[in-house]
Amino acid sequence: MAEPTNSEPALDNLVIDGEVIPGRLWLGTSLYPSPSIMGQSLQAAGPGFVTVSVRRQTACQIEDNGHWQLIDDWLQQSGSILLPNTAGCHSASEAILLANMARELFGSRWIKLEVIGEDYSLQPDPFELLVAARELVAQGFRVLPYCTEDLVLCQKLLDAGCPAVMPWGAPIGTGRGLQNLQGLKTLRERLPEAVMVIDAGLGKPSQAMQAMELGFDAVLLNTAVARALDPVQMASAFAAAVNGGRQAWQAGLMIERQQAQASTPTLGLPFWHQDGKA
Repeated sequence: MAEPTNSEPALDNLVIDGEVIPGRLWLGTSLYPSPSIMGQSLQAAGPGFVTVSVRRQTACQIEDNGHWQLIDDWLQQSGSILLPNTAGCHSASEAILLANMARELFGSRWIKLEVIGEDYSLQPDPFELLVAARELVAQGFRVLPYCTEDLVLCQKLLDAGCPAVMPWGAPIGTGRGLQNLQGLKTLRERLPEAVMVIDAGLGKPSQAMQAMELGFDAVLLNTAVARALDPVQMASAFAAAVNGGRQAWQAGLMIERQQAQASTPTLGLPFWHQDGKA
């Protein structure tokens, strides 16, 4: 067996609902300049999950067959897992219907659950989200809900049977990064055993690394790669950042201090005077 490299820490698999997820960077499949560039970006990222929007993309993709065939080919050769989502839904009933359509189309129990409550910010509706999550879990789905960093909501979603929660970093497509840093820190600290994924709002690899350094288990993004000047290179940069952030969290970050502390000891050095006088 090959020795693990620095980019592949030993025994550090991400496991959700008993299934090993083959990567901590998850990637969407919309907005790319071309199917070819999307395919190259997937290759560069090596994502654990590949997301597709059932409402906004899948029908036309399956009709023209090109875009979807490329995704399907990638899934077959890579080991990445398909994650359909319910983007565009505004009620629990809509999301439940779309999730069932996705299961019929793709034969998968995985679903990224989105129920939008406000169109300007695309903020999730916590009430409809929880209703939909409970029903879909009861129907046998593996529900990964897109939510805010609200601690009470995340706890209720986990109690409902969701195997992970996916709080936003910032509104979808904004690229603002981790807007409520303290809220996300609190969420991670209060729910230390839960699988948590930062979903939406990341625009830079450094923001993905920051999320991983906080102890989040994975990140999901789309626009930051798809709309980059060079999506393939950006996908590679995000993959490196996610791996680096995970390794930093495992290594244990130093504790921040208010006062400076010299890295070189001064005690016993020649000409050093404790009272500061010559």
